[in-house]
Amino acid sequence: MQALEAEVVFDGDDFDQCRESAARRAEADGMTYVHAANEPALIAGVATYVVEMLEAVPDLDVLFIPGGGGSGISGACVAGKTINPDLAVYGVQSTGAPVMAESWRRRELLAFDRMETFAEGIATRVAFELPAHIIWPQIDGFVLVSDSDLRKGIVTILENTRLVAEGAGAAGLAAAAQMRDQLAGKRVGCVISGGNLTLDGLRQAMDEERSW
Repeated sequence: MQALEAEVVFDGDDFDQCRESAARRAEADGMTYVHAANEPALIAGVATYVVEMLEAVPDLDVLFIPGGGGSGISGACVAGKTINPDLAVYGVQSTGAPVMAESWRRRELLAFDRMETFAEGIATRVAFELPAHIIWPQIDGFVLVSDSDLRKGIVTILENTRLVAEGAGAAGLAAAAQMRDQLAGKRVGCVISGGNLTLDGLRQAMDEERSW
């Protein structure tokens, strides 16, 4: 973003602290704050990739979506299940950052004091209201995966597709591998949500984990 001449401000120890800082600055300076999840237009935009997936594979059976703030899972529930009501949608979170999964299980919005995962895209501590209202009645379940599984997913994706996936981007494959026995004979989609992986992160994944 800095290379494209955007002003980038670093603040806070994690995503949620940074998000709260951005909201305060927007209010103080009269800026427009775009929430990471409580934003209908954002959810609609993210949902377009599910539409594209179902255009390519109309009879997709199962879809795995990494879950951070919940915009991706919300879009998958709205678009995916509207197009194909039989589509099973699973959200994937880290065992060290399971706030969305726990909120869904308990049917209450939770906020944790800490999270522990290297996967920045799903390293959230707070559950958000709009995604919760969309996800809770529609999602088929959540799958929790370890950081070890995420690193194994990174290596597997790189080895088989020559794509570099960040930790969150490998979450869907990690969940599918965990549920492989249940998925036998089904058409499965895994969203690779990004490639923001540092060289050190890639090196650590390759040093520590083997592919499936």
